[in-house]
Amino acid sequence: MTEQSGTSGAPVRVGLIGVGNWAQHGHLRVLSLLPQYELTAVFSQRREAAASVAERYGFRYVVNSVAELAGHPEVDLVIVLTTAPQHEEGIRAAIAARKNVYSEWPLTPAVETSQALIELAEKAGVRHVVGLQRRLAPHNRYVRDLIGEGYVGKLRSVRIHVSMNYFQALRSNSLRWTVPPENFSSVIAIYAGHFLDMLFEATGWPTSVAALAVNQFEAVTIRETGEVLPTSTPDQLVLAGRLRDGAVVSVHIEGGKRNGSGVQIDITGTEGDLRISNRSAFGNVGDDYVVEGAHGDNQPLVVLPVPASYDRLPPSDLPSAVLELAQLYAAYAEDVHTGSTTAPTFEDAVRMHKLINAAVESGETGRHVAPG
Repeated sequence: MTEQSGTSGAPVRVGLIGVGNWAQHGHLRVLSLLPQYELTAVFSQRREAAASVAERYGFRYVVNSVAELAGHPEVDLVIVLTTAPQHEEGIRAAIAARKNVYSEWPLTPAVETSQALIELAEKAGVRHVVGLQRRLAPHNRYVRDLIGEGYVGKLRSVRIHVSMNYFQALRSNSLRWTVPPENFSSVIAIYAGHFLDMLFEATGWPTSVAALAVNQFEAVTIRETGEVLPTSTPDQLVLAGRLRDGAVVSVHIEGGKRNGSGVQIDITGTEGDLRISNRSAFGNVGDDYVVEGAHGDNQPLVVLPVPASYDRLPPSDLPSAVLELAQLYAAYAEDVHTGSTTAPTFEDAVRMHKLINAAVESGETGRHVAPG
């Protein structure tokens, strides 16, 4: 693997492609928080936006192209934060320059494209990381360890419900790219990817699924322009399946829920139960996950505080969703410095993409489908 800097503890020097909402709300604040990183170069198709970000966050270089950023001698890690259909360009440029590369999830709109990028990265000997950060959140690593240590005994059932106010029939122009089905950027692609990866990294992965992927918003209106865009992208996913150890899993993910949205996970075992909940699927300041558990019969669930040892981060006042992203960056820096492989990779992105494809295929055919 190409390490560039970092093996001696030097900061990882980063180049950013894309400075949209999530780049500024999440990535730039995280990279400014963590001393393991150094902001070097930035590129945006809107040069004035890149220049503004460079001045605000202290990037040394505003470059003129994706290729220039990837080939910059002071960049160790290329971070691709454009929309999913644009990721391939930035990833290919990074690989061609023999640079380690981070891409947001969804990795690309097609499994075949993502697999081709993995092959290129492996041939070039570069590390690849995908933004499936929720698996590394302290609460999830704690739950995974509780299950592994036998807190609930043998798993019998796992249930997750995720809902959010976003992705209604009225959307801002900044979310226009989520409308076309070919972009693989619907609420199901994005949120199912994040939350099912989180869940299954703790419980184990399903071996077969039966599902419904439903579109209830058949037209999306762009708030700023009044344009009405027809769409077939699903806004609800209902999935049932079995995990490798025989446990039953049920999933419901829905966008456009006006009130009472959030996350609830129930894990049932032969010896006890766990419940993990959050009032928000995105996570603002104070929207922290609560882990509860109980043993025996008819016992009340009690809060199980997440031990401080699960938190890798310096103190901050960042929103909880941003702190989850920071956990991924902290894990990647540790991987570079020690040779470990904790951060999720493009292979993890392909695994999740295949699971979502299997769910969609099941909904279309009415059959159980084995993911990938």
